[in-house]
Amino acid sequence: MNTLFVKALKKGFDMSKEDADALAQTVQKVFKGHKEVEDMSLHKDIRSIFYELHQKNLLCLRREELSEKGKSMRKYYWSFNNDGIRAEACRRPIEELPYEIYKKIPENAWLLHSCNT
Repeated sequence: MNTLFVKALKKGFDMSKEDADALAQTVQKVFKGHKEVEDMSLHKDIRSIFYELHQKNLLCLRREELSEKGKSMRKYYWSFNNDGIRAEACRRPIEELPYEIYKKIPENAWLLHSCNT
């Protein structure tokens, strides 16, 4: 899954391979081979990264409701979203049709050009 995760990071965030490799290694170190990691155990910078990965559908966040000594508590757990990782890694870039770039040029630029020729 590491190679797939690197591809997903590369495509999802338009990263270089080196940056995607480094981020993938960082994320995998946090998981330490486990399927889930508790949110409270994360450093705030890692948590921030996890939220970004969650927005790209690469990580899942699960909530667990607990009752301890009559108090209601919530715990959150992060896990890899294998389906999302696979989908992002296999996503094809949207290619522009030839000459579509010309539609992006403002009309007044065309008029200015035609006046000068």
